[in-house]
Amino acid sequence: MSAKLGIIGGGVMGEALLSRLIAQGIYLPEAVIVSEPQPQRRDILARQYGIEVTADNPTVTSIATVLLLAIKPQVFDAVITALPRSDSAQVVISILAGVTLQKLEAAFPGQPVIRAMPNTPATVGVGITAIAPGHYAQPSHLQLAQRIFAAVGEVVEVPETLLDAVTGLSGSGPGYVAVMIEALIDGGVAVGLPRAVATQLALQTVRGTAELIQTSGIHPAELKDRVTSPGGTTIAGISHLERAGFRSALIEAVRAAYYRAQELGQQ
Repeated sequence: MSAKLGIIGGGVMGEALLSRLIAQGIYLPEAVIVSEPQPQRRDILARQYGIEVTADNPTVTSIATVLLLAIKPQVFDAVITALPRSDSAQVVISILAGVTLQKLEAAFPGQPVIRAMPNTPATVGVGITAIAPGHYAQPSHLQLAQRIFAAVGEVVEVPETLLDAVTGLSGSGPGYVAVMIEALIDGGVAVGLPRAVATQLALQTVRGTAELIQTSGIHPAELKDRVTSPGGTTIAGISHLERAGFRSALIEAVRAAYYRAQELGQQ
């Protein structure tokens, strides 16, 4: 892309996007500028990726044709207040949880704005990002956002009204899966496996099951039925999960995170 990409915020997610956009040749290093308040982070980003860095957010805004907001939602108001009015042709993409399109469009009047909700597996290129367009976003702007976030995984488009639901499922989901994996490992240790072996078995089991379902297109329930032979070990384990409310607990976890995302968006 010939457009200048400006990123405000050089943290984990900002760097994840930056690294893969450059590695895949979507943006050349000389076409990227990142503002970051911490000198050490600026040095690391400049040295590792060959990009321009600055501590001055207005500098990024003034020259970027694509502006990616990757700051903490708590500092949004303070950061936006210091920014100059930008050209209406500048595309604004925000990954700030809880900061609505209405608030973003008030901060960038007349500009095309897109909200995005990536998740942490994006840092290793296997995330999933949901994007929601604002009033001024055209199909070309959505295609741009899709190309940017495709660099770190899959992309789906949803209306903004569903972004809190996305947060509850895929945004917070890696935390649920991490807890499940940890429990599987501890279960393996409980029945005599060395922890290193239990870890390897649990990780590959979760990874392989997800890949099998995705590549084959079968319903998870069908896969479950395939591996539960009559009177066998798997049905004994699943029966215990059902008695413990495992399925219900996951459903309620998504619901709880969804409601919390709604609360944060109203603050």
